Amino acid sequence: MSGSNLPPASTVIDMYKSNGIKSIRLYAPDKPALEALGGTGISVLVGAPNDLLANLSSSKAAATSWVRDNIKAYPSVKLRYIAVGNEVFGLPALDHLLPAMENVHAAIAAAKLSNIKVTTSVSQEILGIFSLPSAAEFVGDAQGFMGPILRFLERTDAPLMANIYTYFPYAYNPSGMDIGYALLSAKDTVVKDGEYGYKNLFDTTVDAFYGAMARQGVSGVRVVVSESGWPSGGGKAATPANARIYNQNLIDHVKRGTPRHPEAIKLYLFSMFNENQKNKGVEQNWGLFYPNMKPVYKISLKSSSKELSNKDPDGDSPAPAPA
Repeated sequence: MSGSNLPPASTVIDMYKSNGIKSIRLYAPDKPALEALGGTGISVLVGAPNDLLANLSSSKAAATSWVRDNIKAYPSVKLRYIAVGNEVFGLPALDHLLPAMENVHAAIAAAKLSNIKVTTSVSQEILGIFSLPSAAEFVGDAQGFMGPILRFLERTDAPLMANIYTYFPYAYNPSGMDIGYALLSAKDTVVKDGEYGYKNLFDTTVDAFYGAMARQGVSGVRVVVSESGWPSGGGKAATPANARIYNQNLIDHVKRGTPRHPEAIKLYLFSMFNENQKNKGVEQNWGLFYPNMKPVYKISLKSSSKELSNKDPDGDSPAPAPA
């Protein structure tokens, strides 16, 4: 959504339908997007942005009003998840995160919308430096807040949303990692963890989240990848060719799961469009499409279970439309 030249929401939703995309992530409720999604059957993950956390946590009435205006008001939209907060880290926002999730969950239950799961989306940066998924744990600051959040998710049968980018570890130290391990194109095992062999950093990171959750005593929460992608310009190894390789490999790979968790992974691919209002560099270049709706590179979105993410300005990296 962070572009001055993006197509209208109705046009973008038509692009989703024509590309066979079954799900979308909206980083905040957006009326034109939600109206365009009505009756399409496209599953929606919608965010409650970070700047609302204080209000949602301190007032059950505020959470009830937010659900009424942004969720219940769209009965023809297939709303599946609410991500309360995106990559929330540091005080005072963290003090508000879990109470906000609890209040939104209570409002959803009161509205008899129990099919919608309330969660939050976290960054891979809350994982400590790890090479073996079995040894992974959350960084010190995350140790305190992740336990209660994970127990909430386990109690409500909701997934943990995780934003996972192999690009950033590679770009930070390209001499320290073979690019095939980052692009999901390595043929041989790169990391051996007991009986499990890892050929790509994506699988290693997903299973590291499971390992870190297990260290918190939680084993009943699944990981949904709420963002992943590769930039096509603006930085080291950020080329259309590499972006195509990563995203196509990822789309084809997630149906097989990881070495420890071979079930299909639900994935939101980031992002729909390049966005000219993001910071210059890679932040403007995550899109599958240019704002004129022409593809940045050729990719098949229909080869497996896949989902496209749409980013708002609040966020983590760049974002697409519509929303």
